[in-house]
Amino acid sequence: MSTATTSARIVPADNGRDGFLGSIGVRFMIDGPESDERFSLVEHPMSPHALAAPLHRHNREDEYSYVLEGSLGALLGDEVVIGKPGDLIYKPRAQWHTFWNAGDTPARILEIISPAGFENFFVELDALGGALEAPPAALAELCARYELDMQPDTVPGLLERFDLVIGDRI
Repeated sequence: MSTATTSARIVPADNGRDGFLGSIGVRFMIDGPESDERFSLVEHPMSPHALAAPLHRHNREDEYSYVLEGSLGALLGDEVVIGKPGDLIYKPRAQWHTFWNAGDTPARILEIISPAGFENFFVELDALGGALEAPPAALAELCARYELDMQPDTVPGLLERFDLVIGDRI
């Protein structure tokens, strides 16, 4: 029997379930149990020129980034793309990627994660103080549990290559 939400609902803009991942924010909108584990939905607010994450790849999930405001840069394998409001950037599982705010103003994206479950990585990362504050062993264990391959040593090169910064909470 399905455990998915069966009635319509609204996720208020001030729903209060948010966090900070070390360089970008996260607002939890739809968790796995609400979609029968088919997908989860989070919003990522990003300060200007903020790098979202080191180069990484998901081994269980596909990600879809819908640009609400600002511009989103993404490195997908060897390809660099820039998304504007209304654009959708697809990041398939097992592909090395990263993304960032490619503009001088704040950006916001909706991130659809399929199947659900990875939203819990964000919950746990926020509880560790974000990627920059998490003890390396705890971050490595978290990545292993979520089958996420991450290359933290790529951050300095990404910051330089794309003229980025470690973002602020907005």
